[in-house]
Amino acid sequence: MAGLQSTTPQPTDIVLHGASKTLEITFDNGQSFRLPFELMRVFSPSAEVQGHGPGQEVLQTGKRHVGILSLEPVGNYGVQPTFSDGHNSGIFSWDYLHFLGVSQDRLWVQYEQRLQQAGVDRDAPMTPPGGPACHS
Repeated sequence: MAGLQSTTPQPTDIVLHGASKTLEITFDNGQSFRLPFELMRVFSPSAEVQGHGPGQEVLQTGKRHVGILSLEPVGNYGVQPTFSDGHNSGIFSWDYLHFLGVSQDRLWVQYEQRLQQAGVDRDAPMTPPGGPACHS
């Protein structure tokens, strides 16, 4: 399972900043990141967001102002946030949080490209395929 390799940096400090909507995480290798809640929500590792295989990802929109209501530990390998939009099925392993930190600039570009290709705005409400808008 992701996050259990011996080379995975381990967090030494995790702080939720509600006002700036960021998770600040410091790892034992000295790296520290501020991860926007929106980035975490848009790239949640859950099957609901990632799908069950390549090409099944669900483009997330309307997440700019999402908050994190709680952050629960999962074993000794990660955390499970509950987002203010009700999403709580993603388990963020330490290696996935580290990946988000080192890759966030590239991930933002990728996200903006996917939005442009889909012809949707970042702040548009989520719309299920073939259905009316919803607020998931």
